[in-house]
This record gives sequence, structure tokens and C-alpha cells, in this order.
Amino acid sequence: MLPNDAERLNAQRLLDVLIRAGLIAVLAIYCYGVFRPFLGLVLWSLILAVSLYPLHVRLRRRVGSDGRAATVIVVIAIAAMLAPVYFLGMSLAESAEEALRVIRSGDYRVPPPPDSVATWPIVGGRLHAAWLQASTDLTPLLQRFAPQLTDAGMALFGKLAGVGVGVLMLVGALVIAGVLMASGASGYDRARRIASRLVGPERGPRIADLCTATIRAVAQGVVGIAFIQALLVGIGFLVKGVPGAGLLAMAAFLLGITQLPGLLLTVPVIAVVLAMDGVTAASVTFSIYTFIAGLSDNVLKPLLLGRGLEVPMPVIFIGAVGGMITNGIIGLFIGPVALAVGYQLFWQWVDQQASPDEPGTSAVP
Repeated sequence: MLPNDAERLNAQRLLDVLIRAGLIAVLAIYCYGVFRPFLGLVLWSLILAVSLYPLHVRLRRRVGSDGRAATVIVVIAIAAMLAPVYFLGMSLAESAEEALRVIRSGDYRVPPPPDSVATWPIVGGRLHAAWLQASTDLTPLLQRFAPQLTDAGMALFGKLAGVGVGVLMLVGALVIAGVLMASGASGYDRARRIASRLVGPERGPRIADLCTATIRAVAQGVVGIAFIQALLVGIGFLVKGVPGAGLLAMAAFLLGITQLPGLLLTVPVIAVVLAMDGVTAASVTFSIYTFIAGLSDNVLKPLLLGRGLEVPMPVIFIGAVGGMITNGIIGLFIGPVALAVGYQLFWQWVDQQASPDEPGTSAVP
């Protein structure tokens, strides 16, 4: 074969490879565009299925069927999620209805502030003056802050609408997770095969197991931390006799799940209690305890996140926080998984020794 013919054949082969790669890229991009609206739902379903599968295995031994076990878990999970949402919604609706009734009747008054409010540092004087003005004549104060109140109301309604969409999305994710759990064995086998194809047959199963363990550790750590914090906050509210202590504890649990600081709830409650009861030994003790309980997640996260994993806790913690900042709640799980896999692959590459038979290498003594 002449050199020109060989070059022409190589060019033809290269062109064929580029055309095939281009067609595959176009197909992949189109498939991603079709799948993108469902990406969040599918990720949530996978996370829930992986997190709940150990419970599914234990329940399957009792009911004797994958389908029945998955159905029981999904029904209980949806009921446990919708019951607090229902009671919280009813409470908000009753409060809004009562507020509208009072506003329409015109019979609304703000009680005068305690004298102790004026002694608060920094904001005490201004807060006491504004509160006193509201107790004597509320109309000028409402007119003064009307734009801010309107913006706050619109933002609140937007957040409530987002919560409703999130609840519906979570219900759908639970249903899909039930389907995935019913075929969990075959799904786990496919995950190991995919990982083996990507990183090799030796490391693939280990990477698949690492992803599974990381998702479960983060899920259990997040839920456990949120539950402990809500329990601590709820005990303080019950002992102090704060109205709606149960609903407030549920709100603290939801804040913990969404990785929002508990101080968003505890600080306003502390302010209200101090304003109503004044600076007494009981109110100060309650304030200190509730403030510490609102910060308890900062102590619990390093202790509970990433337990039982070969990956160091700081890697899991940084992945959870960074993933939450960049990708929202789903990033809370994706971030630790990606960082843990990258950590393992990096150290496997570092620890991998070159073969003595390779040219330019020498055996390690």
C-alpha cells in the first residue's frame, strides 16, 4: 500500500470516528434536554431509595414481598410527612383568618411595651419608642412601613408556594423511590456494573458501595441532627409554656432538614418571651438554653455526619455544606458523594505503585 493510500485511509477512519462521536454527543445532549425537567425528582427518588432500602430489607422479611414492603414504607412516609404539614397549614389558615377578622372589625390594639425594653442595649430605645407609638396609634406606623410590609408579605407568600411545590415533589419522589426499592437488588447490580465500567472492575464495586454508604450516612446524619435539635428546642418551649410549642418544634425540625440555622426560629421566640415577661431569672435561663439549643447543630454535625465511613469526617462535612450552598438541598447529598468518591480515587492513584516491568521505573526497595 502506498503512503498516500495509508494516509488517506487513516484520514477516512479519523473522519468516521469524529462523525460517530459527534452523533453520540448530539444524542446525549438531546437526551439530557429531555430528561432535565425530571432530574431533581429522579435524584430525590434515588436518594430516598438508597436511604430507606435497609428498612425495606428488614420489612421484607416480615411481609414476604418486595412490593408490599415498599408500599408500606411509602404510605407511612407520606402520612408522616403530610400530617404535620396539614396541621401546620390549618394553624396558619386559622391565624390568617383571625387576623383578617380583627383588621376588618377595626378592633385591634397593640399592648404597651414593658419598661424593661428601653434598657436593652443598642436597640432598646428605638424599639421601645416604635412599640409605644404602635400601642397608641398604629396607623402612622403602618403607613410608614407599608412598602416593607408589602415586600415581606409577597416574599412570604412566595416561600409558602415554594414549600407547597416541594411537598408535592417529595411525595412523587417517595412513590418513585418505592418502585426503585421493589427492584433494589437488580438496581444495585446495575450500579456496580456501571461503576466497574467507569473506573475498572476492581475499584467499581468499592466506589458503588462508597456512594451508597455516603448517601445513607448523610441522610441519617441530617435527619438525626434535625430531630435532636428539634427535641432540645421543643423541650425548652414546653417547659416555658410557649404557645404552639409543638408546631414550633416541628418548624425547628424542618429548618434542620433544610440546613437552615435554628436561630432563625429561636431568636424571635426569645425576643417575644423577653418582651412579654421582662428580664427575669426564668426568662434569662430560657433564653440562654434556647439560644444554645439553636446552635446545637453546629456541634452535632461534626459528631454525626460521616460516621461509619472510611472517608474522613471533614471531607463529608465540607461536601455537605458546599453542596448545599451550590445546589440546594439535593446538593446536600450529591456534594458529599462526589467529594468522597474523588477523595478515594485520588488516594488510590497516589498509593498505586508503578509496575517494575515498566520502562523508566524501578522497584521500591
